[in-house]
Amino acid sequence: MTEIAVVGRNEEDLEKLGSEFSAVNFLFIPGDISKTDDVENISQKIKDAWGSLDILVNNAGVVSAGPLTEISDEDIINQININLTGLILLTKKVLPLLKKSKEGAIINISSGLGYIAMPFYSVYAATKAAVRQFSDAIRREYPDYPLHVMTVYPTATDTDMMKNAKAGNMDSAEKVAKQTIEGLLNKKINVILGGDERKQQIEINFNEPEKMDKITKDNYENMKKRTENHRSM
Repeated sequence: MTEIAVVGRNEEDLEKLGSEFSAVNFLFIPGDISKTDDVENISQKIKDAWGSLDILVNNAGVVSAGPLTEISDEDIINQININLTGLILLTKKVLPLLKKSKEGAIINISSGLGYIAMPFYSVYAATKAAVRQFSDAIRREYPDYPLHVMTVYPTATDTDMMKNAKAGNMDSAEKVAKQTIEGLLNKKINVILGGDERKQQIEINFNEPEKMDKITKDNYENMKKRTENHRSM
């Protein structure tokens, strides 16, 4: 039977997940990865239950969009703590368990904004770009272990996180999951959603940043309107 540990802040959501997938042997761990005591507890419970770990999926994330001066200090700190600091600390704590696996893997969920920063997502984009750098560093830090480190860059995805965003043509969560699994099986380092168009945008952003500046300037008002109520903390 498949064994999966799931961490979440809402115990009711964890119970609902268990009822929906009764064939899976879940280890539910209530916790908040922005809290160091919770991160320690998560790693200890996994160690006590299994003694090792095959795959770590770091997909906890929150967002608070808007002009930087209008984002609360609390939302700025929490975005950094959950999207980045908690991810790093949890990875650190479970690395000894991952190193025991013959097929260990770390999957870090970044964002398309981790490659192309957009106005009104300054803090969120900063955290997701840092996830990209962290993934590369960890992969290069443990070259002698069978530890595959992969980063996923979704576009806007139809989840609860996007309820307050005025975004169209979102990817489904199922599509992101499928491409993530395919990427892992094919030992990809980066899984970038959005097709060739997104890859071209990334190339422009890195090679001709002034051109991307102009693109965002031309669409500034639309971007501001779409993000004015986008908050999921």
